[in-house]
Amino acid sequence: MSFSITTKRGDDGTTGLLYGQRVPKDHPQIEALGTCDELNVALGLARAAGANAHEATNTLLLAIQKDLVALMGELACAEPDAARYRESKFPKLEDAALARIDAAAAALEARGLRYDGWATPGATPLAAAFDNARVVARRCERRLTGLPSHGCSVSPLIMAYVNRVSDLLWLLAREAEQVSLPQK
Repeated sequence: MSFSITTKRGDDGTTGLLYGQRVPKDHPQIEALGTCDELNVALGLARAAGANAHEATNTLLLAIQKDLVALMGELACAEPDAARYRESKFPKLEDAALARIDAAAAALEARGLRYDGWATPGATPLAAAFDNARVVARRCERRLTGLPSHGCSVSPLIMAYVNRVSDLLWLLAREAEQVSLPQK
């Protein structure tokens, strides 16, 4: 039996949540999921732009991408299905993921990165890719913050995680700039 991505169920402008509930494609929950997906793609672009050449950074970005898949699973549930999801075998975002992000940011800050004022993205392709991922992460935060007013809860862990990923991406961009810029 073959599988096709073309189900035609979305032709009416709706899409399915994890356990089958249909919602409009412009529903705030779908907007948040879509932005998380964009962040995942932006991280892949950063890896392709040069982070693959740095094993530790590549490993970190891959871990974040996997965390985003787990995070999106939780976000893809209708509120009445939240308990069912928590009991499922699907991967879940865990406190250890946030600790990993915090440790990576602390390690970058300990390197004594220089930055004065507002960053101007584009010094290197890799720095620009990290800055692009950072702004997508901030947009993701904004989408997540709006969900409770639409009846969709968002765990504090998810909110903290996306915020810290954005901070980490800012630091990675500054590091990528300084690797190729002459010292002043």
